Amino acid sequence: MSADISSKLNRLLSTQPSGIVLCSSWLVENGYSLDLQQRYKKSQWFESIGAGALIRYGDHVDYLGGLHAMQTQLDLSVHPGGKTALGLQGKAHYLEFSAKHAQLFGAQGEHVPLWFKKRDWSVDVKCTLSNFLPAEIGLTEITHKQFTVKVSDPARAIMECLYLAPKSQSLLEAYELMEGLNNLRPASVQKLLEVCNSVKVKRLFLYMADKANHAWMQYLDLSRVNLGTGKRAIVASGVYIAKYQITVPKELESME
Repeated sequence: MSADISSKLNRLLSTQPSGIVLCSSWLVENGYSLDLQQRYKKSQWFESIGAGALIRYGDHVDYLGGLHAMQTQLDLSVHPGGKTALGLQGKAHYLEFSAKHAQLFGAQGEHVPLWFKKRDWSVDVKCTLSNFLPAEIGLTEITHKQFTVKVSDPARAIMECLYLAPKSQSLLEAYELMEGLNNLRPASVQKLLEVCNSVKVKRLFLYMADKANHAWMQYLDLSRVNLGTGKRAIVASGVYIAKYQITVPKELESME
C-alpha cells in the first residue's frame, strides 16, 4: 500500500470512531474513491454490510451506529423516538423496556437506505415517517459508545408515543410514561404544541398532563395552541372528556 493511501487510511481510522457505519457515498465525497474503498476491503481494513455501507473489519456495529451514519453522513432526520427515546434517556426504567425493539421516526418522504433496512441489527426496528412534528425541533444528543446520536427529547418522545396510540402504542402505558415526566421544560412543550399538526396528539397530551397534575402545565399558554374543533373518539367506546373533547378508554380515565 502506497504512503499516500496508507496516510489517508490512518486519517480515516483516527477521525471516525469505531462502532459506526461508513457510507460509501460520503467516503467518495471526502476523497475516498470507490477504487480506494475496494483496496481497503481487500486488505481487510473494512468490510461491506450491504450496498453502499462499510464497517471496520470485525467491528460490532448496532443500529445506533447505523443511525449515526444516516444522521451525520446522509443528513437524514431519522432518530430514535417514542418509548425507545425515553428508554435511552432513562425515562422508562419503571416500565418493562425491551431492548429487542427500537422505534424510529423520520420525516415523510425520506428514504431509509436499504443497507439499514436489510441489516439484522438483533432488534426489531420499526420506522414511522411523518410530518406531524417538524424534523428539526425537540431533539437532544446522547452519547453511545464513542459517538453521539440525536434522539427525541422527553417532550417530543411522549408526543410520538401518542401519535402511535392506540394502534401501535398502549394508551395506558403512554400515561404511565407521562406520569414520570414531571420536569419537562414549559418553553419546550409550548413550542412543540404550537407546531404539532395532530389534533389527536395535542388533546391527548394535555389530557394526560392534566390528569398527572404536572406543575409545568400552569406555565403553558393554550390560547396559542390550535386544538381543532369538534369531538374526537380516540377509542370506539369509552369515557368522554368534555374539557378536551376526546373519548378515552375507561381504564385510562379510572387510573389514579
